[in-house]
Amino acid sequence: MTEKEENAIILDYLPYGYPASGGRMTPVAQAIGVKTLILLELVPRRGVTLETKEKVYIGPDKRDKIYFISGRLPREKLTETAKIQLQEFIQNTVAEQEKKFVDFFNTAQPINTRLHQLELLPGFGKKHTKEIMEEREKKPFESFDDMKARISSVPDPKKAIEKRLIEELVERQRFNLFVK
Repeated sequence: MTEKEENAIILDYLPYGYPASGGRMTPVAQAIGVKTLILLELVPRRGVTLETKEKVYIGPDKRDKIYFISGRLPREKLTETAKIQLQEFIQNTVAEQEKKFVDFFNTAQPINTRLHQLELLPGFGKKHTKEIMEEREKKPFESFDDMKARISSVPDPKKAIEKRLIEELVERQRFNLFVK
């Protein structure tokens, strides 16, 4: 079963809708789901003003600020403001959920005979993947700092995860590691 999103963080609020939408001045908010990291387009209730970084309830019960979810936000529609907010949101998420992302390094698997999940991270090639796999067999990684201490040649794992998340959200990828 797919996880239902309960809350979203506002990335950008356009009180007059999209500039080139041909006359319709419907307010719209660009947001990201807190749990599922799905980009959403939200329509606020009449008279409601939203702030960037604001957390809003979008679950099945009565919503105080959001009238309806108009659907997934196409990556091409992301505003510059939304992209900047997205970057910050991702940095915070990776920091808050460090254990989940460190576990990824401890459990990542080959995708096929030629490509490993770790190689999809920016800056990680076959050599780094081999070093990580050898090191995690001795003892699972406990944190990003633990990884950096044990494998000095590896690019910053936290930054690599952040970059990959942004890539998966903003550009089309052949394989996604974190974003459904």
